[in-house]
Formats: sequence, C-alpha cells, structure tokens
Amino acid sequence: MATNRQIVLDNRPDGEATTSNFKLVTSETPALADGQVLVRHHYLSLDPYMRGRMNESKSYAASQALGEVMIGGTVGEVVESRSPKFKPGDQVVGMGGWQEYSVVDADAPGMLRKVDTTHVPLSFYLGAVGMPGVTAWYGLVKIINPKPGCTVVVSAASGAVGSAYAALAKARGCRVVGIAGGPEKCRYAVEELHFDACIDYRVHGDVKSMSQALKQACPDGIDGYFENVGGYILDAVLLRTNAFARIAVCGMIAGYDGAPLPLQNPTLILINRLTIEGFIVSEHMEVWPEALKELGTLVAQGKLKPRESVAQGLQAAPEAFLGLLKGKNFGKQLVKLI
Repeated sequence: MATNRQIVLDNRPDGEATTSNFKLVTSETPALADGQVLVRHHYLSLDPYMRGRMNESKSYAASQALGEVMIGGTVGEVVESRSPKFKPGDQVVGMGGWQEYSVVDADAPGMLRKVDTTHVPLSFYLGAVGMPGVTAWYGLVKIINPKPGCTVVVSAASGAVGSAYAALAKARGCRVVGIAGGPEKCRYAVEELHFDACIDYRVHGDVKSMSQALKQACPDGIDGYFENVGGYILDAVLLRTNAFARIAVCGMIAGYDGAPLPLQNPTLILINRLTIEGFIVSEHMEVWPEALKELGTLVAQGKLKPRESVAQGLQAAPEAFLGLLKGKNFGKQLVKLI
C-alpha cells in the first residue's frame, strides 16, 4: 500500500473557475485484485476540456462528479502487477487523473497502454504523441483534408495541438498560419515549429484588426481552419475563408466559463459553402495507431519539437490549470509528480 495524494472537484465554478473549486485529499492505495496493476504517475496532463467537465451542463461527456478525482491523462510506471499483460517497470500512458497513483484494470480496453521511450520522451505521450497530437491529426487529415499548396490556420498555435498541427500540415505541403498570444509564442511558432506566419491576438484584439492580419498572412485566403478558441477569432477567420473551406472545431476555450459565443456573420457559412464539423477525438479510436505512428516518426526525425510547461508537484495542478485557461502556459502544460 502507498499513500496517495489526490485532487478532487470540491464544488462547481460559478462563472470563472478558481482554486477553491478543488480540494487536496490523501488516501491509501487499495490492495490489488487479480487483473489489476498499480501505476505510479510521473506526469499529469492538463487540458482545456477539463474546464467544461467541471460544469453541470449538457455536453459530449458526463460532468466531473463532485468529490471524485479530477479526470486527466497520465504517464508513469507500473510498480505492482497482478496481470500477465504488465510487469513492474513498464512505462505506460493512461487516464489516471489528478493523483499520484492509480489502480487500473489491465483488461479494460483503452485504459492503459505501454509506450516506448527509446526515441520519444515519456512526457511527450501526453502531448505531441498523445491525445493532443492525435486531435491535431484527426482535424487536419480527416476533416480539413488539405491538398498541397492549401493555406491552413490554427488558433492556440504554440500549444500541444497547434505544434503537432504545424508539423503535420507542413508534411502535406501546406502554407501554415498560427494564432497565438504574445511575441515570444509567435516567434517560437515561426522559428521552432516552422509556421509560415503567426499572428499575435494580443495585438489584434478585435474582429477588424484580426481580419486584416489574416488577410496579410493568408494572401490567397484560408482553405482550412482548426478551431480551439472561438469568439472574435472565429468571426475574423470566417471573413477570410475561401469557397468550400473546411473548419474542424475542437474547442471553444473562449466560452468555457459559460458565456455564449454568438457568430457575428453566419451568412458566410452559406456564401462560402463552408463545411464545419465538430469532433471528439476519443470517439475515433480507430485512427489512433496511424496517427501516433506518424507523430512519433516526426518527433524522432526532429520535425516536431514540442515545448512543455511543467508545474512541480500535485498541489500545483489547480494554479497551473487556471493559468492554462488564460494562456499563461507555453506549449503543453504538464504537472511533474515524481
């Protein structure tokens, strides 16, 4: 048995989330039953979707239960096993949540997967070669489906999804334009992630200004857009879309506190005959092996160099999560637990 620190959702946010919505508790890990393994988490993933789960409202997934460990992806090491599928020392990725240990049913499909850290660092399996990377792959490949020479745009460009999107789109011969917050993130997007251009939304804080910046960065218009943010940025993108452009909607972080995000000019959907499709990457597990293979290869070849923001210790998770929602992170936001 091991002492296990956990963070649970103590109460639901009223508008903006705060640290008081969370509570740090301590428990003992239970004895393993046959077929179970005990995993010591090394890193916890923090992701924007978690904010939506904190609300008690209709969504694509059940709300986070009060008093229960916060949902979240984890990577770590098997420390005890009563399953022939895993042995102590195996490095694994799963959904262990905001805690230091988890007990996992090894036979449950998709709950735990061994990973190879020979060429890919363990933490990357929570970002570039994990759920965010597959999210970028699905939106680009299955929804936008660009041809060489197309111009594609992504918001939250310097994050885990955006960095993978850039590498995948460049590999397909696209012109890739990002939208990020601040000159340092935009410089990183162009110099390290090989975006053709990156627009600082902090400089272009309204539809008119953002639209003009997009016109300059995308002189041939926009053929595909990957949406992580919503709000005025989506309005500005719609003004610059070409006929038959395709938009993959992954997130609407601008509206996670409950405020509605109306479109200013939905007529553009008709005028430009746009295809707009929302998706949840966990509903498309059939593509994960193909996507992960390409993403792992890009990392191994040095064509995908994701950046990470790492908070230290489980107790730092709530502040790091709230910072993520405000764009304070630089790259994939993780919490180091060991």
